Amino acid sequence: MDAPRYRWVVLAVGTAAQAATAAYFLGLAAVTPALRAYFDLDLAGVGLLIGAISVGLVTTLIPWGGAADRFGERWVMTIGLLGSALALAATAFVADPLVAGGLLMLAGASGASVNAASGRAVMTWFPARSRGLAMAVRQTSVPLGAALAAVALPAIAASGGGAGGIPKVFATLALTTLAAAVAVAVAIREPPDAPVRLARPVSRAREVLTDRRLQRLSLAGLLPVVPQFLGSVFLVEILHEGPITEGGTLSLATAGALLALTQVLGAAGRLGNGVWSDRVGSRLRPLRIVAVAVAVGFASAALLQPGPVWLLAAVLVPAAALAISWNGLVFTAAGELAPPGRAATAMAVSNTANYVAAAATPVVGGLLAQLAGWPAVLALGAVAALAALLTLRRLAEPVTARPTTTAAGPAQRDTGNATSHVGP
Repeated sequence: MDAPRYRWVVLAVGTAAQAATAAYFLGLAAVTPALRAYFDLDLAGVGLLIGAISVGLVTTLIPWGGAADRFGERWVMTIGLLGSALALAATAFVADPLVAGGLLMLAGASGASVNAASGRAVMTWFPARSRGLAMAVRQTSVPLGAALAAVALPAIAASGGGAGGIPKVFATLALTTLAAAVAVAVAIREPPDAPVRLARPVSRAREVLTDRRLQRLSLAGLLPVVPQFLGSVFLVEILHEGPITEGGTLSLATAGALLALTQVLGAAGRLGNGVWSDRVGSRLRPLRIVAVAVAVGFASAALLQPGPVWLLAAVLVPAAALAISWNGLVFTAAGELAPPGRAATAMAVSNTANYVAAAATPVVGGLLAQLAGWPAVLALGAVAALAALLTLRRLAEPVTARPTTTAAGPAQRDTGNATSHVGP
């Protein structure tokens, strides 16, 4: 298969691998009652158990990114997915919650390889003019994998008589991750015009961590996570709780359906933003416009309380969907701003900032709701979006094609660099 066609195979496999990891990163939340019963945990305990996955992920994203830059994404992803599969399979035979938590932390640490490396695969195979769409497709894998797990895992848990089905849940996740590892090992490869890899990285991770532009971009990416997670975590509570609305509240089922609609619209928005950024030749311009729209939406929702619940829903659902839609823009820009040969490291740094914000936002939002009410929570989302807009001011657009000169000859394209233009 020729390169222009094969790049879509790489994208499909990378997206499937990311969806497989999202199935346990996010999907285990769908079986928390069964997890509580199986491991004899309270609500706080099951939160810590699932949170162990994120702890492992955050601590290893940057090292995995550096490994992908040096050794390539194929074996980095394969090794990481195999580690996740082994950890999840071992969890199926464990009844002690502490041991299970340690294994899930290992699964998160191993699965972080996919977060770091699959983005690099997209960057090296796709030219700048279609890279935004390709990265957006990859980014939809997270809500897609989580949604599929939310449908499948409760049924698998129930097949074993409630809590008795938990070993089957972990076995299923292990098999899914193993299948992804095999697919990556078989299908992921370097572009045909990739230059020979250097024995050492072109630049060190320190260059990424100290790059002022990447620091500002990471901060600008961290801030929209606040409205994203405020909307995703608390939308049902806001629409169902009731004291802040007039004319009655929504049922739990209706509020839950609106949350599902928000996720679907957010995934569609990621694709739309990717196409938009390709057409205008800019990642940051669409990001600035989305930040303004999110700020307006969350501020309007805050001002509508108290008010008719359906009017609140009509404003908050699209605002929350917009707050989900921006990730691919930041992720792509991070890779394109990276120093030569450090695309995966740059994207891993950006992703790490996002996960830190994702972990902190629900806690801060819950405390603020208790102290000042839901309007203050929504106002916080608007302020964070505006702060992201201010952070992006005067940040130069990434250069999407930067030739490099080597001692061996004239300028050539470095496919290990996210700024490379690979393919026709």
